[in-house]
Amino acid sequence: MTIRTILVDDEKLAVQGLQLRLEPFSDIEIIATCANGREAIRAIKTEKPDLVFLDIQMPGFDGFSVVKGVMDVDPPLFIFVTAYSEHALKAFEANAVDYLMKPVEEDRLADAIERARTRLTERKGLEEVEKLKNVLAEVAPDAMDQMPDEEMAADSRYEKMLNVKDRGQIFRVDVDTIEHIEAAGDYMVISTGENSLVLRETMKDLERRLDPRAFQRVHRSTIVNLNQVRQVKPHTNGECFLVLGSGAEVKVSRSYRDVVARFVH
Repeated sequence: MTIRTILVDDEKLAVQGLQLRLEPFSDIEIIATCANGREAIRAIKTEKPDLVFLDIQMPGFDGFSVVKGVMDVDPPLFIFVTAYSEHALKAFEANAVDYLMKPVEEDRLADAIERARTRLTERKGLEEVEKLKNVLAEVAPDAMDQMPDEEMAADSRYEKMLNVKDRGQIFRVDVDTIEHIEAAGDYMVISTGENSLVLRETMKDLERRLDPRAFQRVHRSTIVNLNQVRQVKPHTNGECFLVLGSGAEVKVSRSYRDVVARFVH
């Protein structure tokens, strides 16, 4: 899959530097570059790119104004580029795929592009499902009535209760009461806000059992129940803290910032 991409920055050297860093990514096709927000809006509406690298701090129309200016069309994915870490939370609010700090680091750029690939693949998958449903509705309406409800199917696939053997006893834990889960080697520490229990299981196996609509990894060793999040507190270097129902705070590392966009609007 080729990712048709536009670069937007009022600094010519910044555009050139980003072009050089993107050269190793064979699926990135740069179809246009823009020096200001007005040019960017016109190019996005005309070229209909898949992805836009968008500088935030520009004279006139800044990056956030560009996003607002293309909401009347099917918008592309955005990766914000900024020299100012205080723009992090606003980038979340704009539902950006990611944001990069200047000067752009190669590893962070690679992470951001991988996130964009995933989003584009998911978007394509949803489009194909909708097309299939539309065809079925026309040629086989009875079959549509028999299709299982997606929410019900997902609900039946994941655990509602976890059996946790801890200190010689077996505890039944309602997954909705879980606030967060911390990895400790081959053990998982499950915190419900009222108490903590130790489960002998790997994080990968536990993730398969929990509904990803609610339980998301926010750190290499931490899973959070997003339904238990009460507040988002920005931190330094693009990180932030999630304040949970019990008052506990969990750090979101830079690699998992897109999780916050699910509930910061």
